[in-house]
Amino acid sequence: MNKTAVTSPELPPPVGPFSQAVETGGFLYFSGQVGQDPATGKVVEGGVIAETERVFLNLAAVLKAAGRTFDDVVRAGVYLTNIGDFAAMNAIYAKHFAQPFPARTTIGVAALPLGACVEIDLVVKA
Repeated sequence: MNKTAVTSPELPPPVGPFSQAVETGGFLYFSGQVGQDPATGKVVEGGVIAETERVFLNLAAVLKAAGRTFDDVVRAGVYLTNIGDFAAMNAIYAKHFAQPFPARTTIGVAALPLGACVEIDLVVKA
């Protein structure tokens, strides 16, 4: 199996043994992104709305590095530390996708890296 890592120069390199995204078998599999500000390395302040907006900027940077856009996304995974934040996250999420919308799973979790309240991963048609 051939696989190729995709890395955005707009984001800091991962701080662990993983790639921002990997292309294989005609798809790109994105690692989860939190609302980490690339300039500071910290999660942006302002709660789920500010974090979700930053998540989409981070995802857009990796999509750009792969020569893709949100129109190429076929699946998204959303992880929230407070499922009560669903409506606020969903309002930001809806700005980035058009019909037919990607398939999606939203899961409530106990904790996320860096104390984030939202994390999103993607599967993209390469």
